[in-house]
Amino acid sequence: MARAGLTADRLTRAAAELADEQGADQVTLSALARRFDVKVASLYSHVTSSADLRTRLALLALDEMAVRLADALAGRSGRDALVAFADVYRTYAREHPGRYAASRFDLDDETAARSAGPRQAELTRAVLRDYGLQGDDQTHAVRLLGSLVHGFVDLELSGGFSHSLPDAESSWRRCLDALDTLLRTWPAPTDQETA
Repeated sequence: MARAGLTADRLTRAAAELADEQGADQVTLSALARRFDVKVASLYSHVTSSADLRTRLALLALDEMAVRLADALAGRSGRDALVAFADVYRTYAREHPGRYAASRFDLDDETAARSAGPRQAELTRAVLRDYGLQGDDQTHAVRLLGSLVHGFVDLELSGGFSHSLPDAESSWRRCLDALDTLLRTWPAPTDQETA
């Protein structure tokens, strides 16, 4: 490809494609320079460092997922919203494994605050409001939901479920059913928690 037309956005999108093809850990300025048939030095006009590129990639992935989440949750509540929410993450991870991994990069506080991460957190809490969870219980439930979704997706992407029955799809649906049941019957705090 010709050097003309390089922009930070174009480099970020190319980094996203590279991440999905080869893995997020393979996204480097050198790899991007090879993709555009330019010297690494010519990229510094558009991105300041590999860390800057990783941040841009994470922001892109977070934004794409937030848009999908908002679309999927529109008009849904309760179990339907829970399943739609979880399915967005799983589908995104399958379609864009490198971007999904990049969405979990550690961002500094200022960058995280201006990312789509807070929007995703807001959407997560919106799903849980239909279960009547508030305060600390809602925070615990957010963590549980994130652990289930990201844990399952990570194991599935690494091939952890590929050699056993029942199939991963059946387990996914059963896990979401169990989570729905738990959220509807959320336990009261124990004496140790309230002390």
